[in-house]
Amino acid sequence: MKQQIIENIKELIKINPEETIEINPKYLEYFDEEELLDIQKKLETRKNDISKISNNYLDEIYQKTKKDEI
Repeated sequence: MKQQIIENIKELIKINPEETIEINPKYLEYFDEEELLDIQKKLETRKNDISKISNNYLDEIYQKTKKDEI
């Protein structure tokens, strides 16, 4: 279970899908499963928040271009 959570965290950290993320295993040994799940949840929340902000920003730009206000 812990290894799967770590893999999920690595995927959430990625910016580029082809990117390979390595995390120091000794650093990860420090965290228990519950802490890793908390980290994963925070990363998911941040990623969703950034996605919403980006979508809103892009929508705003699109609306302005429709009105030729840029």
